[in-house]
Amino acid sequence: MSELDFTALRATRATQPEAIAQALASRSRRSIESTDGRLMIVAADHPGRAAMGVGSDAMAMANREVLLERLARALENPGVDGVLATPDIIDDLALLGLLNNKIVVGSMNRGGLRGASFEMDDRFGAYSIESVARAGLDFAKTLTRINLQDAGTADTLIATAEAVNDAVAAQIPIMLEPFMSEWVDGKVTNILTADAVIHSIAIAAALGGSSAYTWLKIPFVTDMARVMESTTLPTVILGGDNQSDPESLYADWVHALTLPGVRGLVVGRSLLYPASGTAADAISRAVEIVHG
Repeated sequence: MSELDFTALRATRATQPEAIAQALASRSRRSIESTDGRLMIVAADHPGRAAMGVGSDAMAMANREVLLERLARALENPGVDGVLATPDIIDDLALLGLLNNKIVVGSMNRGGLRGASFEMDDRFGAYSIESVARAGLDFAKTLTRINLQDAGTADTLIATAEAVNDAVAAQIPIMLEPFMSEWVDGKVTNILTADAVIHSIAIAAALGGSSAYTWLKIPFVTDMARVMESTTLPTVILGGDNQSDPESLYADWVHALTLPGVRGLVVGRSLLYPASGTAADAISRAVEIVHG
């Protein structure tokens, strides 16, 4: 990998803001389908909701140059199909010339900041479907946490339904990441059981006036076969943050990819900031699992 020129990147941002739109418009694009029908997407939208931590390091993702270097290393692997991120990171990657022939997924709702009293009111403050289309991105993504004891969930569900409708109108696929969630000791906690994931899928899949462009992004849980029996929507498995037992995580991914409807992985912190070894090695391992 050639060294990234962050001095030039900062200068371009300060003096040529129009260069971002130009870089996005001129990038070469590819179809969402890969030759084997599977996708390996690297996720990096966590900082946008103040979720910087990886394992015991609460600020692991805070250094933007390090994050971009790790993303560059991932994207240079031909088996990595694309990246999921917020506009600031996508714009950096575009200016660095790292998005050619990659699927670019725009993260939409970053308003539910980690640890905030309003965390469940996860407002759409990043990409809209309109800005995803204007930037020439390939996919949209939302986080849809459903807390039956928190009224903020209602606004999040309505906003997500509107995003699904906009995606259908623009013919842009939209990836919904649903969870059943609850407050535990002042923190939002996702319920990672098969029944909870099935309930979250049922709620999310019904949002909007059409599911034609809806995909799911869901966690791997025990009894995953029963989870996948609950939907016909195309589905990708999120990576999680299992720093203590990466081999167990890899085994889960291998199993998930044998199930009907599972079309790939969307993984972030566990590959970009692995507990052992290099990010490049972890990326290569995930690519091997997805694409063989």
